[in-house]
Amino acid sequence: MLTDDQVEDFVRDGFVRLPRAVPRPVADQCRAELWQATGCDPDDPATWTDPVVRIPGLSTRPFREAANTPELHAAYDRLAGKGRWQAPPGLGTFPVRFPSREAPGDDGWHLDASGVTDERGGPRVTLRSHGRALLMLFLFSEVTEVDAPTRIRLGSHFDVPPLLADSPEETGRDWLELCGQAVPAGADRPERLATGRPGDVFLCHPFLIHAAQPHRGAAPRFIAQPPLVPTGPLELESAAPTPVERAVREALGCG
Repeated sequence: MLTDDQVEDFVRDGFVRLPRAVPRPVADQCRAELWQATGCDPDDPATWTDPVVRIPGLSTRPFREAANTPELHAAYDRLAGKGRWQAPPGLGTFPVRFPSREAPGDDGWHLDASGVTDERGGPRVTLRSHGRALLMLFLFSEVTEVDAPTRIRLGSHFDVPPLLADSPEETGRDWLELCGQAVPAGADRPERLATGRPGDVFLCHPFLIHAAQPHRGAAPRFIAQPPLVPTGPLELESAAPTPVERAVREALGCG
């Protein structure tokens, strides 16, 4: 169960880390399945030819169990609102990063898109975060400072709502255009690294600015970065806002 202090940390910083939220045996089973999905040999680094291999999603039993532990369900309730999220049917996507001198090509700062697209299918972001209650990072391997941990800008979720305030409620703004403004807006914010052990989970505000980075370690890094899907958009006028909604309201100066 999240403490009140952890909830306040989430509102202020944009994320909270839950150590051992997934039992270690389950995390190890997930990593074993991910190794198989990569097509690489864990014992032969010569087969690790790409800096990153992306696996769309998996819904086998270990991944369903990982996404739905009692501790995580309680945290989803506390941050996104009880009854306001859908139980994950599995996990994904998985950016598996391998030690490499080659640039990964996907390590720019950004926020994740909402669950809406434009007429051409391009991603968009809405103020009420349609389709995304939380951004989540599930660690399935040891992630140290050299193992390509996700970079997080503390408090950067406050930079996004003002840029969405005047956009259409249902369609929001073009994702790439928004990133082009939100990323420089928080360029001076302090950074943290999403390091930890297999089974640790980071629950992040949907507007948090984050980035990948090259892998300079020795062992591949396995994580999942799924959304927690909501049952509806953020209720910013609620008399009892969730922590996710509180942060958006504070960013808009609504208290």
